[in-house]
Amino acid sequence: MDLLNGAASPEATDLIKDGSEATFMADVVEASQEIPVIVDFWAPWCGPCKTLGPLLEEAVTAAKGAVKMVKINVDEAQMIASQMRIQSIPTVYAFFKGQPVDGFQGAVPGSEIKAFVDRVIEAAGGESPGGQLEDAVQAAEDMLNDGAAVDAAQTFAAILGEDSNHAGAYGGLVRAHIALGDLEQAEAILSGAPAEISGSTELEAAHAQLELAKQAADAGPVAELTAAVEAEPDNHQARFDLAQALHANGDVEQAVAQLLELFRRDREWNDGAAKTQLFTVFDALKPNDPIVLNGRRKLSSMIFA
Repeated sequence: MDLLNGAASPEATDLIKDGSEATFMADVVEASQEIPVIVDFWAPWCGPCKTLGPLLEEAVTAAKGAVKMVKINVDEAQMIASQMRIQSIPTVYAFFKGQPVDGFQGAVPGSEIKAFVDRVIEAAGGESPGGQLEDAVQAAEDMLNDGAAVDAAQTFAAILGEDSNHAGAYGGLVRAHIALGDLEQAEAILSGAPAEISGSTELEAAHAQLELAKQAADAGPVAELTAAVEAEPDNHQARFDLAQALHANGDVEQAVAQLLELFRRDREWNDGAAKTQLFTVFDALKPNDPIVLNGRRKLSSMIFA
């Protein structure tokens, strides 16, 4: 499924080519009158160029014709390199309407390259695939929030078909399966995430939500656990179990309150289980959630008291 335009992508050979001094006017200046052209100034002896070049080509190909790329070997195009005042390589310039509009020097991470390509496309008045994918992710999130977990899962999966390293879509797909009660599939998806995004906040949040969902399956009755804690306030296991039961019943704020009280009473109990559980709850929520902000503040005040 092509979420972007439903059409076949232009061949990479139409988007990426080797340029020279003889073809620079046609390949870059004239071609950029309609579509922005990214120029990669490189040389065969340049180590960082060998890393940057393929990442640039991947980002340009993913843009599906919204931008083109020309590779210029500075050893064979010294006049152009001099005119562009290329002092070190790799150097990358983006041209639009025959003029440089953006650029950078040195090897940069893949995420920055993608952001650069998106920025160039948008500066030229186009719509980057990255922006369209983000719209699709938001639409899937809305479906999930509205209880349409099946539709959300299908949309997240389609987004991953366009960008297999999209952390937001990966995390969303995991959360959709959690919402469907299919924890085994959620765990399988999480385990299969690409290494490049395994440490992303989106996947960490999904992992935390999966752990909490597993706990919820074994949670005890809130009323009984509340009575046990009231009868014996220093029964740490009962308080910990109560926090899990409260969270399973959707009372996240009270679950955090019980965990904070457990930490206050005995921070070392069960190898610091209260603190570990608090971080799991915090990771599962959005960083700016009031429960997270207040909970972290209270926890910090106890840690540094």
